[in-house]
Amino acid sequence: MILHFYFARRFLQSLLTVTLVFLVLLLLIDLVEQLRRFEGIDVAFGQMVQLMMLNAPGALNEILPLIMILATVMLFVGLARSSELVVTRAAGRSGLRALLAPLGVALVIGVLTVTTLNPIVAATSNRYQQLSELYRTGGTAALSISGEGLWLRQGGGEGQSVIHAKHYSSNAGVLYDVTILSYAPEGGPVRRIEAGSARLTNGAWSLRAVKVWPLAAGLNPEVNAMEHEALLLPSTLTQERIRDSLGTPSGISVWDMPATIRQLQQAGFSTKRHEVWFQSELARPLFLVSMVLVAAAFTMRHARFGGTGVAVLTAVMLGFGLYFIRNFAQILGENGQIPVALSAWAPPVAAVLLALGLLLHTEDG
Repeated sequence: MILHFYFARRFLQSLLTVTLVFLVLLLLIDLVEQLRRFEGIDVAFGQMVQLMMLNAPGALNEILPLIMILATVMLFVGLARSSELVVTRAAGRSGLRALLAPLGVALVIGVLTVTTLNPIVAATSNRYQQLSELYRTGGTAALSISGEGLWLRQGGGEGQSVIHAKHYSSNAGVLYDVTILSYAPEGGPVRRIEAGSARLTNGAWSLRAVKVWPLAAGLNPEVNAMEHEALLLPSTLTQERIRDSLGTPSGISVWDMPATIRQLQQAGFSTKRHEVWFQSELARPLFLVSMVLVAAAFTMRHARFGGTGVAVLTAVMLGFGLYFIRNFAQILGENGQIPVALSAWAPPVAAVLLALGLLLHTEDG
């Protein structure tokens, strides 16, 4: 047990070191990106730093498999150079037994990533989108789906508008039985609009069969109401932003995903993307374990054998290849080409079996 705790401690040290290095690089790169994105917009440097910090959890979560590979490489290369692996084998412990501690740490980190880091990433990603939209357009946009229909909120220099539709097309580009409440920048309601349909065009909602009630103080809304065959209502929303709100699973906590999938199914939206993402998150601990096994398969060797650089490069390239295959399988699952469970679980299972085969071949000589 003492040896297992020693290997676990060394692996955690390597993991923290690699994570810190990548975190610094990610923060610097993201800060430059924020400066580029908000060039010409009156955004304070402190606000850009805030956006940078909100992006950091999601970026770390995305590159966690790479961090796991490099931490494993750092661990076993260090053990090989100090001949600790040789001493371990001489004491009667096989390489596979020496891997138990790093694998246990990787599994625990994977579980914590799914249960703890994932909700944090969802919250920070949503907050980043809200602040980014606020800084760019002066308002925020939001979308939610309930049993009462579709709710949208859009904002701009003229104030906020809340849009409710009882029915809508599959991508929410056309709304039916629409009610719109417009608010002034200081917060008070200014008008109510009801329309038979609303189609999102470039920079505006194209409304049909419209009736408008002014809500200014001292006016009778019904007496001053006006009807229009067609009316254009300026909008900061786009099809891409609505589609992202509907189809970006990373902004939803893994704990809320089952309820969200049920809600989307009841509303008539496709849930393939959300189902694949949910299953992939559940398979993430196994995928992180596979990254440790892959890196160990190429680096659990004595430094005197030579070729350490080639072995490290091979391990990293194979890890990148498995990561690409995992993403490719997810795309196939989202498009319905393969079953959802297969797209999420097949890549990590295949990676584990491949790495175990390489390790057993090495151990058997």
